Amino acid sequence: MKSRITTAAIGAVAIAALAGCSSAGGGAPAGEEGAFEPSDVRMTVPFSAGGGSDASGRAIASGLEAATGTTITVENREGGSGAVGYSHLFAQEGNGSQLLAAETTLLSLPLTTDVDYDHTSFTPIMKLGDDYTLVVVPADSPFQTCTDVVDAAGGEGVVAAVSGAISLDEIVFTLIEQDQGVEFDRVPFESGSEVIAGLLGGTVQVGSLNPGEVLGQLESGDLRALCSLSEERYEYEQIADVPTAIEEGIDVSFAQWRGFIAPGGISDEARQYWIDAAEQYVASEEYTTYIEENLMQPNAVYGDEFVEYLAQNSADLEAALAP
Repeated sequence: MKSRITTAAIGAVAIAALAGCSSAGGGAPAGEEGAFEPSDVRMTVPFSAGGGSDASGRAIASGLEAATGTTITVENREGGSGAVGYSHLFAQEGNGSQLLAAETTLLSLPLTTDVDYDHTSFTPIMKLGDDYTLVVVPADSPFQTCTDVVDAAGGEGVVAAVSGAISLDEIVFTLIEQDQGVEFDRVPFESGSEVIAGLLGGTVQVGSLNPGEVLGQLESGDLRALCSLSEERYEYEQIADVPTAIEEGIDVSFAQWRGFIAPGGISDEARQYWIDAAEQYVASEEYTTYIEENLMQPNAVYGDEFVEYLAQNSADLEAALAP
């Protein structure tokens, strides 16, 4: 069983932003006494451009802009498997105009890495939905099933790509190792797009990617999906024929959630402002399009429900990663 992962300490990365005043439209509670009015809103993506987290952050920012009339600037702050971006938000205590496109790394980083925060250090706003992964290989790979991959990992070895040293990819490969009694050789990348490049370039043999990240390469035939790490097969037509790992005797399924958070210590008005905006986004065609184009499950929750979800998901993740 693998030991917990450590990374180099992340240096100070942020300067606290000053909250100013500007008008906000689209149903925002502007004009009321004590109402929150965002200024210079930033959406941090803690990974590089081109991957699933980047797509999620930009979709959320666009949806919130439409709901509020407020401009939201997306900033990629990659590094440390997401720790640089989360550290930046942690330094923005009390600033309701700072947001971050969050996913399972919010929970796995504090469990496996020496950072100064955990999920309770932030203000959860919305879980957008759930995103399982596919085990994929290059088109000319000798592997035809996930069972083939496991057998090779127990023999001559398999080089697996992970987008972040403690990402969802790391988690699912660890769970496969625990379930099957094998071990993968890992090569970490900073995003799903880099994993795809590594697969196509022959740097790695197998990868775990969200369907939305890799659908283009699957449709072009450059990559093949061997199995999905989900409880049931996808209903989306493009990948409905891909078997689950469970069907192949590998008892592993784990979803990555996606959503967004704000810094800790923001006002109740700021928290409610973003929850209201998130609810408007989820009711829009833009949200439905994002979910369907990225082959996700639309399980949105907000505020207190999101807090409860994170607590339970963190406990489940800690149990899964325990040495």
